[in-house]
Amino acid sequence: MPKTGARKTRLTPKSQSNFDLRVFLDTAGVARRVKEFKRGEVVYSQGDAAQNVMYLQEGGVKLTVISEAGKEAVVAILGPGDFFGEGSLAGQSVRMGTATAITPTTLLVIEKSEMLKVLHEQSAFSDRFIAFMLARNIRIEEDLVDQLFNSSEKRLARTLLLLARYGKEDQPHGVLPKISQETLAEMIGTTRSRVNFFMNKFRKLGFIEYNGGLQINTSLLSVVLHE
Repeated sequence: MPKTGARKTRLTPKSQSNFDLRVFLDTAGVARRVKEFKRGEVVYSQGDAAQNVMYLQEGGVKLTVISEAGKEAVVAILGPGDFFGEGSLAGQSVRMGTATAITPTTLLVIEKSEMLKVLHEQSAFSDRFIAFMLARNIRIEEDLVDQLFNSSEKRLARTLLLLARYGKEDQPHGVLPKISQETLAEMIGTTRSRVNFFMNKFRKLGFIEYNGGLQINTSLLSVVLHE
């Protein structure tokens, strides 16, 4: 069973000009539970009641959906600083997919009623959450274009850069959480053998390195930009 700790505080958040979302969620007036999950543990399952929103503090989470025919698809890999489960705020009564920890993971679980209250009362927090949701929508559109028009090699390169949180301050060295080639294949819509072929190619070209983990170098961007 995941470890659960509960703590509530009522501190004044920083001014909007110096607003830090993570510090705010960690210390400000948000009633929440801190939950820890081991690698492979299910955070919630498809069909579960949707009653809260999660904020990912540490680790990584995989979101999957299973069709009526039993086929599973990976729809997203999330990292520190990401929200998920926000469908509950838009009227979803049950979870549309399954969330699974892919590394040891720490989450803030914020009850739906409390999340709605904070969004209404804290304009700085509300602005950040809206910005996150807009960025999520843009990412979904880009993923669709990627699937429709790009080769599997370019899709893999883009996915690796996104997983390494390219351009984000929280992951300056581009180190990926442990993720299987099968999962990468599911994410980009190809076979494991093709992923293995391209990963070996990227390694030989110096785009990626295996050194106690998978290191993604910014030079991999050349594959995405190449026409």
